[in-house]
Amino acid sequence: MNEIISAQQLRLAAKGKVNESNMNSVLVALNTYGKKFGLDKPHRMAHFLAQIMHESGSFRFDREIWGPTKAQQGYDTRVDLGNTPARDGDGKKYAGHGPIQVTGKANTREFMAWCKKEIGGAVPDFVTSPELINTDPWEGLSALCYWDTRNLNKWADVGDLETITKKINGGKNGLADRMEYYGRIALVLLGYKPDNVLQFQADRRLEVDGDVGPRTRAALHGELVALVPGEMAKPSVQVAPVVEQTTVVEEKPVVPVKVEKEVRQKTNWISGIFGGLFGAGGLSAWFAGMDKDSLILVAGIAVVVIIVMLLGGEWIIRRVRSIKQAVEE
Repeated sequence: MNEIISAQQLRLAAKGKVNESNMNSVLVALNTYGKKFGLDKPHRMAHFLAQIMHESGSFRFDREIWGPTKAQQGYDTRVDLGNTPARDGDGKKYAGHGPIQVTGKANTREFMAWCKKEIGGAVPDFVTSPELINTDPWEGLSALCYWDTRNLNKWADVGDLETITKKINGGKNGLADRMEYYGRIALVLLGYKPDNVLQFQADRRLEVDGDVGPRTRAALHGELVALVPGEMAKPSVQVAPVVEQTTVVEEKPVVPVKVEKEVRQKTNWISGIFGGLFGAGGLSAWFAGMDKDSLILVAGIAVVVIIVMLLGGEWIIRRVRSIKQAVEE
């Protein structure tokens, strides 16, 4: 048996103390049959283990904890799970078994048929005795069966953790925890400590924030794919999708050219009006017989006023332009 992942690596990636027996069940199945189902590829294995470790709480649980809760009480008549419509104990008998819990008579039957087809040999009668799912190598194989029959390698090849989560969970419950497990497992497979995402980010010149966000996951995915020569060249394998960070551009009020032109025109009109008034006043005074010195004084005042108005108009225009530049920046 070629070991594709070790118990020590799984212990490192786990959060807290593992149940050694449950972990070994997964390890045996993965190292014995993982290659057959394409899970010897590190980028696929990282997604597979991230989901299992979330679902099982780092291998601490390998069967559904029976309350029974209100939801579990309804299992007995869940015909969609293959249980009978009568309250005959089917709910508890076919409660979840394995790391990705096989639940219901129909799913138990499906797992049994899959084992006969893919594994062969003497397969226990899980329909009669579903508790046998929790024996080796079947416990670990139940997770491999779920992964294989849902074609989840397809989504692992493009690093789509969200879609894998939806196909396992039916939604996105626990997504953040699954992402954290993915980061921990990927880092261990790449030779880092499971909590040293900061160092990985620094080494890859990513934003060093400690978050296993889309860009960091893309980098991890690319590194894992590169561990297998020629894997990246396959059309089905792509770098993990990156959610582009859209830059929100704040719309700033800009002084339109039309307004600037109108300011100039109005300033010129004001200068013209005042100039005309003073010019008309000077002429009137002349014809009225104003003495020369007084006329020169009036004319001088008029000229000064016009100059002030013109300079003031240009100042207003320059001010408008400076405001416009400041706003556009």
